[in-house]
Amino acid sequence: MQNHLNDGFVFRYKLVGSVEYIKSGKDQLFLSKMVKICCIGAGYVGGPTMAVIALKCPNIQVAVVDISTARINAWNSDTLPIYEPGLDEVVKKCRGKNLSFSTDVEKHVAESDMVFVSVNTPTKTQGLGAGKAADLTYWESAARMIADVAKSNKIVVEKSTVPVKTAEAIEKILTHNSKGINFSILSNPEFLAEGTAISDLLNPDRVLIGGRETPEGKKAIEALRDVYAHWVPVDRILCTNLWSAELSKLAANAFLAQRISSVNAMSALCEATGADVSQVAHAVGKDTRIGPKFLNASVGFGGSCFQKDILNLVYICECNGLPEVATYWKQVIKVNDYQKTRFVNRIVSSMFNTVSGKKIAVLGFAFKKDTGDTRETPAIDVCKGLIGDKAKLSIYDPQVNQDQIQRDLSMKKFDWDHPVHLQPMSPTSVKDVSVVWDAYTATKDAHGICILTEWDEFKNLDYQKIFNDMQKPAFVFDGRNVVDAEKLRKIGFIVYSIGKPLDDWLKDMPAVA
Repeated sequence: MQNHLNDGFVFRYKLVGSVEYIKSGKDQLFLSKMVKICCIGAGYVGGPTMAVIALKCPNIQVAVVDISTARINAWNSDTLPIYEPGLDEVVKKCRGKNLSFSTDVEKHVAESDMVFVSVNTPTKTQGLGAGKAADLTYWESAARMIADVAKSNKIVVEKSTVPVKTAEAIEKILTHNSKGINFSILSNPEFLAEGTAISDLLNPDRVLIGGRETPEGKKAIEALRDVYAHWVPVDRILCTNLWSAELSKLAANAFLAQRISSVNAMSALCEATGADVSQVAHAVGKDTRIGPKFLNASVGFGGSCFQKDILNLVYICECNGLPEVATYWKQVIKVNDYQKTRFVNRIVSSMFNTVSGKKIAVLGFAFKKDTGDTRETPAIDVCKGLIGDKAKLSIYDPQVNQDQIQRDLSMKKFDWDHPVHLQPMSPTSVKDVSVVWDAYTATKDAHGICILTEWDEFKNLDYQKIFNDMQKPAFVFDGRNVVDAEKLRKIGFIVYSIGKPLDDWLKDMPAVA
């Protein structure tokens, strides 16, 4: 046994079995050295995050649990349930050693020292706050289950994106059902960008940990900080109070989405004036106070977080009597919706004001390249807009399968963020939509091409061959500014690139939003 002086408190260390605990002056036990971590939720956040923790902390046993048998089976197979560059290698290196995937949720939660909760927090579709507030049903169920099965003190970590003050509510559930067990609640929001999640985890800009500003809370923060300190420099591990950590995640996503909507708003003005949005963004980004990131004009932002987190932020502002602030953030989403509507209107107006019965090739369905994630992808609204005008769509994405695309086009808004087993089991197949497995099949006999994801392969297609096999006039609507517009025009295409000077054909047929 040894003494250690920390923040004015004397703690005594003792070994209990294989777990090292700290005994405080209040005679409560707090974990000093993690031996087992459990993560509830085997999705885009839980799976990669736990895989990297297992990789960097070989002495910690990491279990990822989920009630979806199909998802866990996929994590235990050679074909993982999500596509993320570098993820396969990390999982295969650790799986079977100190990384496991299981449906036995209660067993692993009971045995763990620290429980990460990474469950769905969808936007409510009915009741108070519908269309804006986060639905914490799954979080509350997880908290009650943890309290029910826990037999030892635990640190519970919020990994899902949650509203400010969620930790307080979860803390009340745990303490009122604690049976004498001590729970410490931490907020550890993720700041991963899909497509670069593994590199983001291995070399993060920062790791944020929020906890109670009490001796117990500080010790819990230290325990989690020690896990990340296996590979993250300590000066990148930021420790705050709970509410600051919860709000920082929402604020970060709101700021990033705001930049995208800002440059997309400028793209509309560029088209109207003959300016080039890429040149404008480059000039603006050279200002060191602004910087160049997130200034690429596009058909709109997508992904699981941006819209959901801004809507959540709007609801929090309204609940706290800040309507002007709520209106400000609402406008970020309005511009994003405007950009998608404007893109569809440009397609229809350019093609003689109708796409009825015309084949339109859609290249890309994921919300960004290097991921198979389609949550809130702009492609959904663009495709629905074209289907509403009776177009026949032929869709190709290298990482998104037919079932997912049909599901996305048939589901109601916000249904995507519920667990798969609670989504429609057999979504209605959308008529006039075919999903193919190469770009040349998608574009054959098409009247127009919509590029909706910036996959690198779309830059290098044989556009002369594509042009020869298309109906004439042949259109390209580039929603990601990935093609060489001048080169395609020389082939014979009529090209629309977001925020770029319009060619004569498009000038004669202005889009009406």
